[in-house]
Amino acid sequence: MAERRATDVAERRAAGVVERRATGAAVCVLVGAVAATFAVVAGPGPGLTGYVSEAGVADSIYAWTYRLGVLTLGAALLLLAAALRDQPADDAASRPARQPDRAVRIAVVLLVVGAVATALSGAVTCSDGCPLPPFETPTVADLVHGAASIVAAGATVLAMIAILVSRAAAPLRRTATICVAAALPLAGALGLAMLLVGRGTLAGLLERLLLLVIVAWGVVTAAILATADPGDREKMNP
Repeated sequence: MAERRATDVAERRAAGVVERRATGAAVCVLVGAVAATFAVVAGPGPGLTGYVSEAGVADSIYAWTYRLGVLTLGAALLLLAAALRDQPADDAASRPARQPDRAVRIAVVLLVVGAVATALSGAVTCSDGCPLPPFETPTVADLVHGAASIVAAGATVLAMIAILVSRAAAPLRRTATICVAAALPLAGALGLAMLLVGRGTLAGLLERLLLLVIVAWGVVTAAILATADPGDREKMNP
């Protein structure tokens, strides 16, 4: 009885840690998205004909608003990774044959990679117009920023796929399924637009739609983790 009570206390504490981290992730996603969106809309950028990152160029009066928004989004991915990693697992003593879900672990690693890449894209800004090959001549900073942005988005989408094929709870997998179904065609179309058309309205619109899907996935996934009952959390990372 005493051992069971101690186990229950430990599970409640672990559930509290997951809830706090997931809540922090949801708040950071919303704050970061609002800050970045404000900088894009209010700034002197070219609107839909340019990349979102153009709001962070050095001569923009909203550059730091945009950069802080991006860095906050990076923190959100890190908190989301921590919440997924620290979910209370099933009681190993009673079910020793059960192994941790490798797909969830992969998702955690991918979210950490996405967080680091997001922070790098916020720290290293592009020059005016954020030029990228093959139609423009970029600087080294442009290449670093562009590569970091692509890695950040790609790693986050791959994390969605990892959760989709995992043994995570049904709400997490449903959310991942819907967002992957939207994100994959958008990411593919954006890549082709950047390679075949270059900077313009098409690439700008596709980029914004892809980022919207990623933000929506982050908010919903964090909310699921933050509001799940302790019994449900045990099923999220069997």
